[in-house]
Amino acid sequence: MTATGLAVASPAQAQGLAGIDVSNYQGSINWTSVKNSGIQFAYIKATEGTTFRDARFNTNYPAAHAAGVIRGAYHFARPNSSTGAAQANFFASNGGAWSADGLTLPGALDLEAPPSGAACYGLSTTSMRNWITDFYNTYKSRTGRDVVIYTTASWWNTCTGSWTGMASKSPLWIAHWGVSAPSLPAGWNNTTWTFWQYTSTGSVSGISGNVDRNYFNGSASRLLALANNT
Repeated sequence: MTATGLAVASPAQAQGLAGIDVSNYQGSINWTSVKNSGIQFAYIKATEGTTFRDARFNTNYPAAHAAGVIRGAYHFARPNSSTGAAQANFFASNGGAWSADGLTLPGALDLEAPPSGAACYGLSTTSMRNWITDFYNTYKSRTGRDVVIYTTASWWNTCTGSWTGMASKSPLWIAHWGVSAPSLPAGWNNTTWTFWQYTSTGSVSGISGNVDRNYFNGSASRLLALANNT
């Protein structure tokens, strides 16, 4: 266990605590049913860029908490639209802040290709590194927590130039579907993943249709420690 809350275990470990991530696309969610189905944590979309607020965040976030699901908020990065600091402040002011209540995970920064347009948002690898650092520093200043980074190995290595500079600071939420063990971005292969989104077509009681499923790479006590920053 490191100071940043990274759960250390073999990346080949194919299972862990069950979790999901959701946005307005999942529609109405019965969080009591979600909790009773064995889901222990959830990341919930809060913001995107500096103007978009997820329409269901203000319902999902407190409802997950009330059901006893350890929850965290995530921000979809738009590095071409404004500075990392501006987006970190928007996120922290619109659901991404952290509270030491035993049920709140540090916020997550979703770094992936946009639905359309250039995968790296037209930024050079140096500019992308600077943008991420700007976001990280601002978020930590606002919340006292290291932001979790959600990404894929291919996006990270391409768009940051295989940068290793965040691995000692940010827990990794890796997306890699349909494999027995995820490929890790540069830097984190010397530690491991903390969260793994292993499918986008999962199903959970209380949610209609597909939902992203995730593992936490550690025990329930380690998940609670990450939530509590201990």
